[in-house]
Amino acid sequence: MFYRLINLLLLVAVWNGVAAQSIRWSAVAPGVWKGVVGRPEAYDLLKASGATPAPALKTMSEQPFPFSEDEVSGTVTDGKTNLRFPLEKDEQLFGFGLNFQTVHQRGKILQLHMDHYGGKDNGRTHAPVPFYVSSKGYGVFVNAARYINVYAGTGVRKDSKYPPVEKDRNTDKSWSSRPYSDAVELLVPAPGTEVYVFAGPTALDAVRRYNLFNGGGVLPPRWGLGFTQRVRSLFKADEVKQEADSFSVKGYPLDFIGLEPGWQSRSYPGTFEWDKSRYPDPAAFVKEMLNKQIRLNLWINPYVSKSAPFYKAITPYTGSHTVWTGEVPDFTIPKARDIFFGQLKKDQVDIGVSGYKIDEVDGYDYYLWPDVATFPSGLSGEQMRQTYGVLAMKNSIDLFKNKNQRTYGLVRASNAGANSYPYVLYNDYYNHEDFITALINSGYIGVLWTPEVRASKTAEEWLRRFQTVVFSPMAMINAWSSGTKPWSYPEVAAQVKELSLLRMRMMPYWYSEFAKYHFEGTPVFRGMSLEPGYQVNSSSAVKNNLEDNPYLEAVTREVKDQYMGGEYLLVAPLFAGQTSRKVVLPKGRWYDFYTGAFAGDGEVITVTPGLDKIPVYVKDGGVIPMMPPLLHAPRAGEKVDLEIRVYGEKAGSYRLYDDDGETFDYEKGNYDWRSIRIEKDASGKLKGSIEPPHKKAVQSYGKITWKFMTEK
Repeated sequence: MFYRLINLLLLVAVWNGVAAQSIRWSAVAPGVWKGVVGRPEAYDLLKASGATPAPALKTMSEQPFPFSEDEVSGTVTDGKTNLRFPLEKDEQLFGFGLNFQTVHQRGKILQLHMDHYGGKDNGRTHAPVPFYVSSKGYGVFVNAARYINVYAGTGVRKDSKYPPVEKDRNTDKSWSSRPYSDAVELLVPAPGTEVYVFAGPTALDAVRRYNLFNGGGVLPPRWGLGFTQRVRSLFKADEVKQEADSFSVKGYPLDFIGLEPGWQSRSYPGTFEWDKSRYPDPAAFVKEMLNKQIRLNLWINPYVSKSAPFYKAITPYTGSHTVWTGEVPDFTIPKARDIFFGQLKKDQVDIGVSGYKIDEVDGYDYYLWPDVATFPSGLSGEQMRQTYGVLAMKNSIDLFKNKNQRTYGLVRASNAGANSYPYVLYNDYYNHEDFITALINSGYIGVLWTPEVRASKTAEEWLRRFQTVVFSPMAMINAWSSGTKPWSYPEVAAQVKELSLLRMRMMPYWYSEFAKYHFEGTPVFRGMSLEPGYQVNSSSAVKNNLEDNPYLEAVTREVKDQYMGGEYLLVAPLFAGQTSRKVVLPKGRWYDFYTGAFAGDGEVITVTPGLDKIPVYVKDGGVIPMMPPLLHAPRAGEKVDLEIRVYGEKAGSYRLYDDDGETFDYEKGNYDWRSIRIEKDASGKLKGSIEPPHKKAVQSYGKITWKFMTEK
């Protein structure tokens, strides 16, 4: 009778909108805890993505819960869930979605809201992932498909454990309108939520656990790491063939071509069938391109024209509102998926199309469905908006899995749970510096981002943009509007060719690093705060602008224009108009990527590399495996020679990954890791060795040569 009375009182409190809830914690994997507050909704980010933990998560070390449980709280008030996590004074935060202008997120107020990026880091972005990682070595993920409000150390409770000191503005020049806060608070517009905590001990370990919890990172096909050109929107089949031939004749590498909206008989909204006036025989065209070793990637957005062959069939499974007069399929309904993706399978994938660019599944508000929209599954417009890109990706991937062929494409919207999806984010924003900041931020939240090249005002800008796209997840020119080619700026055409061939030469390194992302959760491209030994000077002044970090206590200066590329490389881009820049080198000796010369040790250096080079540095003991500069990625079963470059003066090691590069057979264990070791002989001279292949069926490398880049 007593317990029935208590439950009745709790229900009354819920009805009155004032029910306090404790977080119910349970361990779900080593160093990973799930917390439940209130009554979580049936549909969330993990259910939308279908993500399941990768096996390697179980092999990570056990770690203690990173908080005192009494410092973490969850309450449900007015039908909304409030979460609170503590912050220490010297703690910095990273993540909270794909931000473009800031890396440090302490002091920010955000609403994590799926949208086209509008030029301001306010939470409205292409990947509003509700995950953050702390410099103290833990991460927090809120599993809710809702617009989540974030107060990242901005609100001060009167019962704060470490309250700010009261100051007199009249006499104290250190007074700030943004007083110090010791907590992260999040508001989820739902009567409950799941929240996950990821332990370290380092911030990189927390990111790895988060990625592995969501299935591991992307492992693209080898050809996806080659070079791609997106052609003009209304190109015809013959023009596409001519474009491919021009790359071959001029000696520029090319692995896949992107066809823009004109491949369809109608777009905005789309029919998802070939325009026969431009592509009279699609099957023959696709086959001819594949014979040239060129794969095709097709632009779509998922809004269905009345002219589509399946329009009548899919209409009962679409939302209440249209986008550009096109019906919006509810991809949570099996019948809608079968109809829509069945058309893509029959008309495109079955004849050899290799992938998709999924456009405009993010925003703007004025063309996407409004939040008042309803869908036949019962999901709200808000829930659908937060996950629509994820749903589109997930179901398109199945088309290729069923053929046992990997894909690699582009998408405008992603979210938590899509970590393993072979899609790279992009947008219509075109600020070069912000593109690099986005690339850095992508590594904190389990997504990929490309600083694509489209067109430039000068040859210098073209070359600088091209340099950065070569050191990114997708080396792409997006020429749907401009028609630019790698050689469109003759003054720098030779340098661009050299860069594109460098991308191909580095394929063994990039492929191995993506394998580590997939199997171990380590992001390939990541911010310097995740690199051991990285330190910068403390901030010396309180900043009053909330868009800058306002807190003196958030100690490190923001560095948002250099990043790590894989295990050993530090990439420090220059932008148009710059002739020199500062580079912050972490502790340890670093060497010039191109020459092997010593560059510095735990210091800030100023470099003047000239126009032709993007500054890149290698850790002492670094090993970079490279292959010949082919014009296409090696096919399955094709062997290439391997040159192993060694940097610095100390012993080192590397793990070289190999599989067939095209299929999903690696999921069945058909892959190989080969250890490369660099040791000193009796005279102190470095020498290298590499394990032989462990599996006869997995041998992509033939002759092995060594190049010791650093002379004593």
